[in-house]
Amino acid sequence: MRDHLYLLIPDFADPAFPGRRFYCWHCALIEGVLAGFPERAGRLDVTRLPWPRPRRALIDRLGDAHQSLPLLILAPDAPDALATGRHGALLFADDKDAILRALHERHGFPEPHP
Repeated sequence: MRDHLYLLIPDFADPAFPGRRFYCWHCALIEGVLAGFPERAGRLDVTRLPWPRPRRALIDRLGDAHQSLPLLILAPDAPDALATGRHGALLFADDKDAILRALHERHGFPEPHP
């Protein structure tokens, strides 16, 4: 099993803001990192999900409470210290900075400059 990254598909509508289109800037940041290092990005599974909830792919793995994106489900060999949460046996990171740290430590991506 590999680390599995979930991102939002960009260019979505939110009914709370009629006539407007959006992207998730945290997901866009991580998309840029993946695009900048495609050979490293190939070391993990990436799934892009539509904006509306429920997000069945996440519910099936982590339950209803963990549908916010971006989210990285860590493979079983990942150290606990990289996780921001746990659902049963699954460790995950649901914070952009924690995800970037995991990408660096587990997949060889460079670190963000301080």
